[in-house]
Amino acid sequence: MIGSDVAVSALRKSFGSFEALKDVSLGVRKGEFFSLLGPSGCGKTTLLRVIAGFEDPDEGSVTIDGREVTGLSPDKRRCNTVFQNYALFPHLSVYENVAFPLRIRKVPNRLVKDMVRRHLALVQLGAHADKKPSQLSGGQKQRVAIARALINEPSVLLLDEPLSALDAKLRQHMLLELDQIHDQVGITFIYVTHDQAEALSVSDRIAVMDAGRVLQVGSPQEIYENPKSVFVARFIGDTNLFSGRVVERLGPLARIDAEGYGPLLVEANGEAPLGAHVTVAVRPEKLRIGKAEPEADAEANLFRGVVEEPVYSGFQTKYIVRGRAAGAPEGLVGSLVVFRQHAQWSEGVPDIKWRDEVVLSFSARDAVVVESDARPSDPAPATEAVR
Repeated sequence: MIGSDVAVSALRKSFGSFEALKDVSLGVRKGEFFSLLGPSGCGKTTLLRVIAGFEDPDEGSVTIDGREVTGLSPDKRRCNTVFQNYALFPHLSVYENVAFPLRIRKVPNRLVKDMVRRHLALVQLGAHADKKPSQLSGGQKQRVAIARALINEPSVLLLDEPLSALDAKLRQHMLLELDQIHDQVGITFIYVTHDQAEALSVSDRIAVMDAGRVLQVGSPQEIYENPKSVFVARFIGDTNLFSGRVVERLGPLARIDAEGYGPLLVEANGEAPLGAHVTVAVRPEKLRIGKAEPEADAEANLFRGVVEEPVYSGFQTKYIVRGRAAGAPEGLVGSLVVFRQHAQWSEGVPDIKWRDEVVLSFSARDAVVVESDARPSDPAPATEAVR
């Protein structure tokens, strides 16, 4: 790998009374495609700017390949940045925009020509070298900005929501191109986005941020399948949340008295001892929906309900179902989201419609405890029940 390791430690940054970064620490591995993901105002762009050297932290440090760079100017860090608004020179051609960093460094013309040609080929813009930015599409402008950022051969490329100005279809196309460029050049990419789908589709690892803090770092699969908080579970995709107290332990499983739903069986180990209050997440695609009750399963949770809203999307239908768990007292009614994939032609015309009565089910093994008021060291009796 020709990229660099990047590490930030105990970073704090305030703008007046607003604390943008609150004790942020994380490490980015050499050659990784690493994404900073979170809502607007969560601190991800501020963190990127601190790494780039455009902002100085109030406290903490930034190291690149183990070398302290805190306080160094951006040109001393071997980092280049691709901005959201492209920042191209409108009076220069595509060729001269890409060549500009080399002109500043006074690189000989014979080398400039070869380097610009190679980088325009990398972003598939060789045929557009003589055009001005005004003659290019949004996607082409972004590719020019990427080529210009790469031509200085940085060890780290910082990308600040580079695709947000593009329409949805072009954004998807450009995202794949960006991933291919990363694979070709092999340097470290740090990518800022608020779009969960972007981060999940291209990242080696993701840091989820909110309110100036890093809440969880992991692979896309870890972040999606095992969120460590309610915020992460809600922010990364759709999810169903159940909150309640653990009333029985059955080996690796726990029965909770879920608010609004009644008794639910979930997989839970040390984080859900008897009496603990927990919040459990179940992804919509883990639920099964049908008009008939499925075969009996000792680890399954069953709900009966009515379809409040079916949302057809071609490849799947999203159902919002108002229902009650089997064994739940009257008056306990919750709302659940279910995804049904159209894997066969016949499923392209859904047989479950608005106001239909349905049966939902999911395995206790597909429920993940995302929050618990219990200490990890609390004992977890195997079969005792709360009276």
